[in-house]
Amino acid sequence: MVRTSGPADVVIIEWSEDGAERSVRWRSENRTPPPRRVVVADDRMRADEAYRLACEGTALLWRGDFQNARQLLAAMARRADRTPRRKRRARTKAGDPSPAQRFHLHRQAQGRRARVLGMLLIPVDAGHVVPLRRAPDVRDACLEVYGPAEEPYVVSLRELQGLIGAHEWRTKGVPIPALGGERIHPHYGVFSPIRGEYVDLVARAPLPSTELAYDIGTGTGVLAAVLARRGVARVVATDADPRALACAQENVDRLNLSDRIEVVQADLFPPGRAPLVVCNPPWLPARPTSPLEHAVYDPGSAMLRGFLAGLPAHLTPDGEGWLILSDLAEHLELRTRTELLDAFTEAGLTVVDRLDTKPTHPRAASSDDPLHAARAAETTSLWRLSPA
Repeated sequence: MVRTSGPADVVIIEWSEDGAERSVRWRSENRTPPPRRVVVADDRMRADEAYRLACEGTALLWRGDFQNARQLLAAMARRADRTPRRKRRARTKAGDPSPAQRFHLHRQAQGRRARVLGMLLIPVDAGHVVPLRRAPDVRDACLEVYGPAEEPYVVSLRELQGLIGAHEWRTKGVPIPALGGERIHPHYGVFSPIRGEYVDLVARAPLPSTELAYDIGTGTGVLAAVLARRGVARVVATDADPRALACAQENVDRLNLSDRIEVVQADLFPPGRAPLVVCNPPWLPARPTSPLEHAVYDPGSAMLRGFLAGLPAHLTPDGEGWLILSDLAEHLELRTRTELLDAFTEAGLTVVDRLDTKPTHPRAASSDDPLHAARAAETTSLWRLSPA
């Protein structure tokens, strides 16, 4: 059973164990609602049974060895990944779906997979301590995302693994060739600049000015840092997400660029005009389902259109707006090139030039990816725009 208690964002999950009713706080950074049916499971639980229960909507609250829980989750993932392939073969016999249909089917399959795998739950005591055998020390990872915990809670193992992975990335950082190999340290929920091709575009495009630049939707702050290292005297980096703002500020401080980069909270633009305004909006017009996906999916292309509409009012007369955008949406038939060019015209913008690059990430070469054809054809572009 599930009930809310206290503040609106506190959800209590309830279950029966050892003949008694238990309850504890439920945590989900994705705001996934807690399962309504919960059974207690341990090392005796077999993968087929766990997967069946999870598919039926019954969650497993783990009381066994932590490493065995990880192995069980991996086994459940293998079963989840087999099902869509059978369905895809059946659809192929009935006729190949269009690229847009293939994308939406892929998203649906991802959603089903996430729901099923999210059914394996881990108890966490106050202070972010997992009370299971062979459990790792997750205190720092959980503290970075959840803040202090003075009471126990339950979280899905899948989310907990995401927190651990994010903590590792935050600790070691991502080397950025355009910064001379110096590292950017992403926070949980802030998109990591592991796809370096868009960073390289900003590193080699001709600067219209070195006086001032705006970096709209800065995320980790990587593009602001590249501009500052290229000689831009002052960069204003904006974002609406508090996590992104904290992440960008930490990276700016690490790189000793705080005297040249100002991180400010704004929906899009800061006040005033600049000779260079840069934006790398989410590339696909679809609905995000997690904090991290907000950097990839932009419902209705809202951020893209907002940036283009507001750009002329924030550029100096001879200024340029740099739009960094993949054409993956075009190959998936989610947006046409004509629609993009029309959006430029409607905003009163002309194209000065366009710099292109091909993706280098592994999925672009993986034929097992259901979106392989679109990814293989993808081009990432830096559009240099000026007021008409």
